[in-house]
Amino acid sequence: MPLQPCIGLEVHVELDTESKMFCGCRNEFAAPPNSLCCPVCLGMPGSLPVPNYTAIEYVIRTGLALNCQVAERCRFARKNYFYPDLAKNFQISQYDEPLTFGGHVDLLANGGPVRIRIRRAHLEEDTGKNIHLPDGRSLVDYNRCGIPLMEIVTEPDFTSAEQCRGYLLELRALLRYLGVSTANMEEGQMRAEPTVNLIDRDTDQHTPMVEIKNLASIKAVHDAVEYEIARQLRAVEAGEEMFQETRRWNDQQGITATMRRKETADDYMYFPEPDLVPMAPEPEWVEQIRASLPELPRARRERFLSQYGLPEYDAEVLTTSKPVADYFEGLAEACGDPKAAANWVMGDVQAYLNEHDLEIGEFPLEAERLAALIVLIREGTISGKIAKDIFPDLVASGKTAEEVVEEKGIKQISAAGELEAIIEAAIAANLRAVEDFKAGKEKALGAMVGFVMRETKGQANPQLVNQMLREKLAN
Repeated sequence: MPLQPCIGLEVHVELDTESKMFCGCRNEFAAPPNSLCCPVCLGMPGSLPVPNYTAIEYVIRTGLALNCQVAERCRFARKNYFYPDLAKNFQISQYDEPLTFGGHVDLLANGGPVRIRIRRAHLEEDTGKNIHLPDGRSLVDYNRCGIPLMEIVTEPDFTSAEQCRGYLLELRALLRYLGVSTANMEEGQMRAEPTVNLIDRDTDQHTPMVEIKNLASIKAVHDAVEYEIARQLRAVEAGEEMFQETRRWNDQQGITATMRRKETADDYMYFPEPDLVPMAPEPEWVEQIRASLPELPRARRERFLSQYGLPEYDAEVLTTSKPVADYFEGLAEACGDPKAAANWVMGDVQAYLNEHDLEIGEFPLEAERLAALIVLIREGTISGKIAKDIFPDLVASGKTAEEVVEEKGIKQISAAGELEAIIEAAIAANLRAVEDFKAGKEKALGAMVGFVMRETKGQANPQLVNQMLREKLAN
């Protein structure tokens, strides 16, 4: 059997708590440098850590959603090596006794179902941030130091970059549904580190494992994994010496480059954290957390397919964000047309949000007002084109769809008597198109329809116009 990719992922997620993991400093993004730190997160002598209860709950919440077991007993450990951005020179993490373990995520990728096993989801603290200046000096901002960090580690079950991409999209949606993290990679709230090597599953021969550090976008993970697979294949074919190492991704050049030889667990000199007692989550508390879990993205997608009869693409797009899915459901219920609701949310609504850099929660058009617009289209009061034309006015004005239509005097003309003369004029003005239509060229009808729509300023009912033109031409 030829060598095949064997890929695992470690994902670090900053938890959306009010305070840090072991102290009362605020957990806040983009504050002035070193304005959110104290003796505990700076590791001053005599300072003692106290675990963040909400952070522990968030990891259990995530672990349950990932089908993990929750440990009856677990503890923190010290992970030791030189951290220029962690003043106490060790990280409080978990090692051989994680909070949750043994889960899985089911994906659809590369045309089929894939199960990715979750080895563990555990708690630790984040490090600070090194800032390297052009003159060679380095500064350290300790604000991020001590922020609650959840590490989610998979088994090496991925076989392609596309599977990694699908997993990260699924995981990001899951974290947002659970409310444990915004998972914004551009703000460093979710970072991924793939481990890549090649293996012959028949003989168990394999290349050394390579870890790619601190990837800050899903696209970077996809591209780095794809490059690393190809690089290792080239190295095998060329007979190059390979070794276990850590590499960085150069986004501009589209390549990975060596950082250092890879450390092993022994190099970190893990030992139990002496300042923190072991944790034993009460089973009743764990069951309360389980009962509070929301409907998760995968289940919601499947329900959208069965309950609303949506295409798979629509269900996938609409359930990526819980607030978007909530808005769609409100709109579908109010207008009674799930497919039309899906088209408006994925089309005009999303375009407006993108143009104005808004989230759906900031969108000023309530689902009930947009539903009334969809109903006007269905009833034939206005055409779809008119609806799209007045959509910005509806968003900006705060008025109902009926009020906007009435004020603008743009009700659709749906009475045959009002269109009779214009239909006759359209035929008289397009004699060549008439001949082409009679010769079997269906597209020729468009010229006459366009004439009527121009004359009525888009207010004619397109279905009625088509019907009347066909009847006239047939006679």
